[in-house]
Amino acid sequence: MSSASLRLLSKTRQTARIVIVGAGSAGIAAATRLLDLGFRNVLLLEAEDRIGGRVHTIPFADNVVDLGAQWCHGEKGNVVYDKVKDLNLLEVTEPHYETFRCVRSNKEVLPDDLADQLKTIADMSIPDRQAELLDFEGSLGDYINMKYWKELAKLPPIDRTIAEEFLEVFHKFEASVEAADHLFEVSGKGHLEYWLCEGELLLNWKDKGYKRFLKLLMKAREEHSEDLGILKGHVRLNRRIAEINWEGADELTVRCWNGEVITADHVICTVSLGVLKEQHPKLFVPALPAAKVRAIDGLMLGTVDKFFLEFENPPLPGDWPGFNCLWLKEDLEELRASELFWLESVFGFYPVSRQPRILQGWIIGPHARHMETLTEEKVLEGLLWLFRKFLPFETSHPVRMLRTQWHANPNFRGSYTFRSTYTDALRTGAWDLEAPLQDVCGRPRLQFAGESTHKHFYSTVHGAVETGWREAERLHLYYRARTSQL
Repeated sequence: MSSASLRLLSKTRQTARIVIVGAGSAGIAAATRLLDLGFRNVLLLEAEDRIGGRVHTIPFADNVVDLGAQWCHGEKGNVVYDKVKDLNLLEVTEPHYETFRCVRSNKEVLPDDLADQLKTIADMSIPDRQAELLDFEGSLGDYINMKYWKELAKLPPIDRTIAEEFLEVFHKFEASVEAADHLFEVSGKGHLEYWLCEGELLLNWKDKGYKRFLKLLMKAREEHSEDLGILKGHVRLNRRIAEINWEGADELTVRCWNGEVITADHVICTVSLGVLKEQHPKLFVPALPAAKVRAIDGLMLGTVDKFFLEFENPPLPGDWPGFNCLWLKEDLEELRASELFWLESVFGFYPVSRQPRILQGWIIGPHARHMETLTEEKVLEGLLWLFRKFLPFETSHPVRMLRTQWHANPNFRGSYTFRSTYTDALRTGAWDLEAPLQDVCGRPRLQFAGESTHKHFYSTVHGAVETGWREAERLHLYYRARTSQL
């Protein structure tokens, strides 16, 4: 037996060196679980100058805002909810995302009864375990269009132009939920693979932000913002990875951009799908196997960005629970011919819980990626133009504006994952991305975690956390089996 093989056989959970690439939700979940299971040599390498990944809570206005993950989605079967349900950290979000006003680009506000009818029809068009989707070969966009017009035909006639305008903004709204550029690239059948946790889907974190959950995972003190809890001494920031070499049967080497080289017995890669798409050909030596590459190519990661505008006082009248923008055809044609074309994908603005002086806006897709390249001044100029174009009242000038840039950041390259029609065509999915690369004796060498590797809870924090725990458990079972054989 070679010396390398003997060295590997002598490894225990106390001596095995585990490197986790990425200190987002999945990486933190994996690291904390491994430490709880008795592993000692656990190291998290994070490219950013902070931990959290796409959970990013910052101080803003009257308390905090979440630039990334914002809500705990659902209760039953949600590991995030299970962790915090008795701690009085969550509350139900006001129904702004259902009761918003619908405003046309000529400042006309749709009457509430008409808006409510259209919202109800749209809501009924969202597939939720509908049997007819099982054999539906088209996109989610095709399916929703079919259902929308079918339901509309059952009602007394509604102005078709307004119905079309509403359908357009509804598409943008739903595309933001999926993180798709548009719904015609989202797999209809694949939509059934996504599981909604029962219970309230928009639970906010009061005035603490989502980072409070990560603090709990790390057993860190809330009052000390820099406290890493049980991860103290296990995290290195500003460590962007240049190469993960998993060649041969011996140890793996991880090379950082700063020249630092770290050796490991196991590497758990939790980088975003966007980073994998862009960097996998150079990042991994040797190249990843075909099934893994097919999953990286086939799964999609879209761009969803947010705007936070802070005002001196609450910016909307008391009876305005947010608004969505319905474009008249001639106004939209004019917009598309101007430098403000990107505003077409800004679909709505809503209040933020416990932040009465803030309006939060959303933008998706290619227009979001373009917006990220503009200066903050240009972005604010565009948003204020949009307010003047749509709102039948004047708003004051914002004190401050924040916008996210999830795609422009090389450490993320997008927001969250969805299954596309292309994913289906390649016959791939999260199961191929999740599969560990093992050596002949079954040792997991290179493992993958993160929301994109979850078959049913992709795009969520609870999904990311489950994948981190999954990979920690994989190592736990491997070493437990090893011990029983000795």
